[in-house]
Amino acid sequence: MLKLNNLGVPKGATKDKKRRGRGPGSGTGKTGGRGHKGQKARSGGGIPPWFEGGQMPLNRRLPKRGFTNIFKKVFQLVNLDELEARFEGGATIDGPSLKSVGLVKYSDRPVKLLGRGKVEKTFTVNVAKASKTAIAAVEAAGGTVTVSG
Repeated sequence: MLKLNNLGVPKGATKDKKRRGRGPGSGTGKTGGRGHKGQKARSGGGIPPWFEGGQMPLNRRLPKRGFTNIFKKVFQLVNLDELEARFEGGATIDGPSLKSVGLVKYSDRPVKLLGRGKVEKTFTVNVAKASKTAIAAVEAAGGTVTVSG
C-alpha cells in the first residue's frame, strides 16, 4: 500500500556521486579524470566561456554604436478603453488611482493617455501627457483632461 512513510525513488533512478581521487581501484584515482598537468588540471584552473584563445575577442572587435540618453522621459501608457473598463463615471483619474486599479506599475512616474477605444463615462483626468485624440474623446464625453507636463 502506498503511504507517505514508504514513498521512494524508483530503483535505478538515482546514481551515486563519482568519488574522484580515491585510488586506482576506483577508476578515477590519481589525476581524478583531469589528465596530466595543464591549466584545466589545476585547482581553480579553467578557461572562461568567452575566452577565444588569445585572439582579439568579439566584443572588442566590433565597433561601439549609439548612446543612452540619461535625460530620456519614459511614460507609462494608458488607453481610453482601459479607463472605461476600470473606472466608474465621474471618477478622478491620476497616478495613484491608476496604480490602485493595476493599469500602471508606478504611481510617481509620468503617465501618457492614448486614444484607443471609446469613452462614454465622464472622467476628470490628470496626466503628464495626452494625445489629441484622447483629449478630444474625453471632452466629447463631458470630461476634462489636465496635462501637467
